[in-house]
Amino acid sequence: MESKNPVFSRQSNGQQQAWGAPTPTPDQLQGMYDRPAYAPPAQRTMTIDDVVVRGFITLGTLVVSAAVAWALNLGTAALLVGVIAGLVLGLIVSFKQSTNPVLILGYAVSYGVAIGVISHMYNNLYNGIVFQAVVGTALAFAAMLAVYSLRIIRVTPKFTKFVVAAGLGLMGLMLVNWVATFFIEDGIGIRSGGPLAYVFSIAAILIGCFFLLLDFDSVEQGVRAGAPEKYSWLMAFGLTVTLVWIYLEILRLLSYFSSSD
Repeated sequence: MESKNPVFSRQSNGQQQAWGAPTPTPDQLQGMYDRPAYAPPAQRTMTIDDVVVRGFITLGTLVVSAAVAWALNLGTAALLVGVIAGLVLGLIVSFKQSTNPVLILGYAVSYGVAIGVISHMYNNLYNGIVFQAVVGTALAFAAMLAVYSLRIIRVTPKFTKFVVAAGLGLMGLMLVNWVATFFIEDGIGIRSGGPLAYVFSIAAILIGCFFLLLDFDSVEQGVRAGAPEKYSWLMAFGLTVTLVWIYLEILRLLSYFSSSD
């Protein structure tokens, strides 16, 4: 007797479950069994805004620490402690590519204290020089951001190798000069305030500006590649290190001109 129910009538002629999906094969069943029951939520990727916010936090921490060190008029001991602690933390972050905000903000506090002491010393010798150096650093940052945004200078692998090599060369010269000061009063002359010192400081500032271009490119590449949000701390650290470098070199260069007045 044929059923009048349209649902049951679809099972006629030996066709079972014809209204649904076909019966899974053994391989399909095994795949369903092996599939994890829980998939963790996707990790949020880094954005330009993340880098800007972390950059303000890191740089702001450094500036506040410097202001406190300036106000308290901390001496040479605080300067040495700040430099050593900042150098150690900076090397750990750099070589381990750490995104730990505690290490990065610890660097900002340590170097902030050192910069506050150094700036206070320079300002006592040359009144107003710190403000000029801050303005110069801000202008350098804005100029390099414009250069990068307009693609006036493109960051290519060849350009990156040149900038890194130049930076290593500068550090090598500073090390040689430091060793030479044990035997010669002014070392090799790159920090003596003479014409060679002018050239060296200008070169150091320019290379620092080129490193800003590398930092901007790292941020853009990280955002494009979908790097995790935590890497915005590492990008902020790189920008802060470069800005500290540029500020100190501008401060030193301005002191040469101030002392010649």
